[in-house]
Amino acid sequence: MSNRAKVAVGGVAVGVILLWLLPFWAALLVMVGIPVGAYLLLDPSQRTRLRRASRKQLGR
Repeated sequence: MSNRAKVAVGGVAVGVILLWLLPFWAALLVMVGIPVGAYLLLDPSQRTRLRRASRKQLGR
């Protein structure tokens, strides 16, 4: 299993646990807020690199 697959499985597991423990809106806020916050903490050059890498993986 690749590292990306392991991260995806872990993310789904955490999401299911949060949905079970917290109300829906709170779990959704955590699941969306953490990645958005992490993206906003990147400086502009890192964001550009991340967007460029994502487009390359999509075949553009």
